Amino acid sequence: MLRDIHKGDDPQITAIAQVIRATAPDVLVLTDFDYDHDGIALAAFAQLLGPEYVHQFAGPSNAGLPTGLDLDGDNRRGDARDAQGYGEFAGDGAIAVLSRWPLGAVTDYSPLRWRDLPGATLPPMTDQVAAVQRLSSTSHWVVPVLLPDGPLNLFAFAATPPVFDGPEDRNGLRNRDELRLWTAVLDGGLGQVPADFVIAGNANLDPLAGDGLRDAMAAFLADQRLQDPLAEIATAAWSDRPELGELRVSYVLPVQSWRVVDAGVQRPPPDDPSLDDRSLGAGPHWLVWVDIAR
Repeated sequence: MLRDIHKGDDPQITAIAQVIRATAPDVLVLTDFDYDHDGIALAAFAQLLGPEYVHQFAGPSNAGLPTGLDLDGDNRRGDARDAQGYGEFAGDGAIAVLSRWPLGAVTDYSPLRWRDLPGATLPPMTDQVAAVQRLSSTSHWVVPVLLPDGPLNLFAFAATPPVFDGPEDRNGLRNRDELRLWTAVLDGGLGQVPADFVIAGNANLDPLAGDGLRDAMAAFLADQRLQDPLAEIATAAWSDRPELGELRVSYVLPVQSWRVVDAGVQRPPPDDPSLDDRSLGAGPHWLVWVDIAR
């Protein structure tokens, strides 16, 4: 990825950068962005967007993080499905944050074991696996954005797709509990409740259609502490899976105490090759944006 950023001629990177520049967000959550310890790739990508995003955060991810165990039961260790979150290497498909405003000390819920989430529903697993299995497939962060009139806490995450498993519904249950982690945070079940927040990321779950435990997404969106400025607006489409149709999987959900000024989804034009996730366009996921004010 770093090589392709530096070369400057990768069509997908160019398309993604164009979408971001056209929307010009003050704070941006990037999903499926590979992590490196020194943040070199993130800094290089930020330079493509212009001089605005001098404040950057990318912490270690559970994606590709080795467990040393055979999590998928295929009698082999070290495969992508044996990591804490699916990944061919440590940091494969992680998340990152870019901001025009300074960032404060991050609270990282990524090390939380799945079984330690209040009310967790685990699929069948051995005690050995349960003792190490983390809930987050990538990361769950609370990132304070230090605005001139006070901080705004960004809840950033990307959940596992609720598919690619078997009748035990391991990924479906995990996807639901990755969403429920934020409910636990807001309920005070995981420490002090952050004030003035916005939840932003890829839940990989539509409340009305597609795979997964949809009732969990519907219940989450009904939480009276949240605003849902883009109810029932699709955020992704896969041309190689036309049977899925357009789905809503990415969300920006401000706290009720903030005022929503405007909101939208940066959809590609009908002839944009990014509608095909196998192409070199921007990809099947569309940028979701919300303008908010105190």
